[in-house]
Amino acid sequence: MPMETATKKQIEDLIQKNRVMVFMKGSKSFPQCGFSSAVVSILKEVGVPFETANVLSDPALRDGIKEFSDWPTIPQLYVDGQFVGGCDIVREMHANGDLQKVLGVKVEPPKTPVIMLSDSAAKAFRDATEPGEDKLRLEINPSFQVDLYFAPEKPGDLKVMANGIEILVDASTARRADGVSIDYIEGPDGGGFKVENPNAPATVKQISAKDLERMLTSGEKVYLFDVRTDKERQTAKIDRATFLDAAGKDTLEALPKDATIVFHCHHGGRSQSAADHYIKQGFKRVFNLAGGIDAWSRDVDSKVPRY
Repeated sequence: MPMETATKKQIEDLIQKNRVMVFMKGSKSFPQCGFSSAVVSILKEVGVPFETANVLSDPALRDGIKEFSDWPTIPQLYVDGQFVGGCDIVREMHANGDLQKVLGVKVEPPKTPVIMLSDSAAKAFRDATEPGEDKLRLEINPSFQVDLYFAPEKPGDLKVMANGIEILVDASTARRADGVSIDYIEGPDGGGFKVENPNAPATVKQISAKDLERMLTSGEKVYLFDVRTDKERQTAKIDRATFLDAAGKDTLEALPKDATIVFHCHHGGRSQSAADHYIKQGFKRVFNLAGGIDAWSRDVDSKVPRY
């Protein structure tokens, strides 16, 4: 069915009024799919103002933008009234610098990063390759997710020598990769690569009930906050936990940003949301009790009632 005139005019108005326009699932503050989130992260990193339209809230818009651009997927990026592409195209253009040119952003040439490769990691990579095969590539996306794989060299790649291994990085990765260390760790289920990046923002770490018990008894200063309701606390509670009511929030927000903070709820969902919130407020050592107080009762203190 052809697109309705009102929907076409809505799309044209959005593209005309906003120099950089993204038709996506969700909004710039709350993307509702990974591809939309990736495009939003890239535009935020580039630093250009942009607007978004949520196709999930308007089925006519969702179908209409696909017909308007003759492009089958969401998200879709428009710049200066012209369709640029979807997520994969935006990612590729960002990596090679073409997106910045389209957006009119001046980008300084990236410096070749320093990457540290352990002996075990270097050996693992050597064992996995043959002379003349594809090169090792390191990619770090705007969310600081890491990918290591073998692929041919691309135009604009920078070459980094680390412990005798040549590693390829694109320009955007180079800006996030300085100081990265790569190790190879043997475990009970086999080996795997461990990548540590000092440039990555803090993230919420999961902690088991037993590890939390060890942390609390180690002498380390730990602040444990309970995000459940007062009624739930009357049913069961961990003695060391501070209730995150108004007074508890005042206590938390007065702590140093590098304080060790652990959140818990019943099973771990509400506390994860609280932990995510305080990471965004600049706290750096934030943990979520996996399994919540139910795991604490099961694995640490059976005297705490389960409910």
